[in-house]
Amino acid sequence: MTDDSKFWQSGSWRVSEGKEDEFVERWTAFLTWTKKENDGFLFARLIRDTAAQGHFVSFASWRDAESIAAWKSRPEFGEHFGACKALCDEMQASGYVLAVSV
Repeated sequence: MTDDSKFWQSGSWRVSEGKEDEFVERWTAFLTWTKKENDGFLFARLIRDTAAQGHFVSFASWRDAESIAAWKSRPEFGEHFGACKALCDEMQASGYVLAVSV
């Protein structure tokens, strides 16, 4: 994490049973594209629930809100996001701003 990590996007993904490995591959492709093609992206993490194997939470850190808006407005965003979401029974996305860092 860097001191630049002030803006965040997060997703709570409930992946359909048996689709977990494919989801991880698609999410990795999505965020690899994000890193390569989107200025303002800092880093991302995907964590997996140890009690519910199909539940993942993603976090992506951004330099500013404008970079996030530009990322979401690109046609490729919809393609990548849709490919990940298609493997899910449920998905909830949210945006955040850093409140405090310890």
